[in-house]
Amino acid sequence: MEIVNRVKNSGLITIDLEDFVPRANKLVALDIKDQLWQGMVLKEKDFRAYIDSADWSVYQNMIVHVYCSEDAIVPPWAYMLLGSALQPYASQVVFGDEKTAIETLVMEKINALNSDEYQDARVVIKGCAKIPNIEKAFTALTMKLRGSVKSLMYGEPCSTVPIYKRGK
Repeated sequence: MEIVNRVKNSGLITIDLEDFVPRANKLVALDIKDQLWQGMVLKEKDFRAYIDSADWSVYQNMIVHVYCSEDAIVPPWAYMLLGSALQPYASQVVFGDEKTAIETLVMEKINALNSDEYQDARVVIKGCAKIPNIEKAFTALTMKLRGSVKSLMYGEPCSTVPIYKRGK
């Protein structure tokens, strides 16, 4: 008797949202807390000197998330200056701590998906991804794919929860 892998032969496409998260060696933090005057406020002259003297090439081809871990007064232009300094080197610059950055990057990948590639497909969105605000990502991916797919499921190919099935 031959053992048949019915899941493999089912034609299901599995999407794992963890594949949307950048590798750890590509995502780096840039915390500006050390640039604060007396740990409380950012002074423009001092910050501009930091921007001019830093070696931004160390961020070559990296995804940099910029933030301030201190509860301080940081004007919006500070992040604009950082983005401008990083732009020639970093592959991408996002604002926020690591969780916020990952959430932003995952949402960008979902939005960039070509839903036509899933036309009439049977899709399973893997349910065990460990990413921040996973419910937001699941909802966005559902909205992105629903108009194209034949069916959409949640879980693992061997045990799914039906989410959507196009009528005949």
